[in-house]
Amino acid sequence: MRTLIATAFVSLDGVVDSPGEDTGYRNAGWTFKDIAFDESAYELKGREQEQAAAMMMGRVSYEAFSPVWPTMTEDFPLYLTMPKYVVSTTLQESDLVSNWGDITILRTLDDVAALKETEGGPIIVHGSATLNRNLSDAGLIDRYHLLVFPVLLGAGKRLFSDTDKDKQKLTLVESQSYPNGIQKLVYDTNR
Repeated sequence: MRTLIATAFVSLDGVVDSPGEDTGYRNAGWTFKDIAFDESAYELKGREQEQAAAMMMGRVSYEAFSPVWPTMTEDFPLYLTMPKYVVSTTLQESDLVSNWGDITILRTLDDVAALKETEGGPIIVHGSATLNRNLSDAGLIDRYHLLVFPVLLGAGKRLFSDTDKDKQKLTLVESQSYPNGIQKLVYDTNR
């Protein structure tokens, strides 16, 4: 069974909306504004790229990443060739880019659950606030890689839904604090 890992830049109050890109969200780019850059805080991002066997995202993140990431060969060389899965009910095969390796469209969370049952290494979920909430609510996420930023953003897309559901216990497997206030938190879900 494959491990599904949600990775996110998240504010202290749980917002994951537009951490770096300008999407019209009033606090867009909040990960780089007023927070000193500390390369060591992003070590987890390099490790994710080396350890992941595939990438997953929702349609909105796919549409934001696919024009940019294939050209960022120095920053994301391993992501260029690894298989990608886009979870979407509306995206069509004709909407997929041709310069970013193998891309498969999954239509349902049942498709994601079936993919997890296959052989292979970890699947990393980038961006994709709505997809992450749905995966979490369905109990499909096995691990969370969170870089928590010392900001409160209020409104914006959140990492976790407010669905009334049973408690999900997590186990902290790695943590670190950085001088710029970022906290690295890695949690496994308990099953």
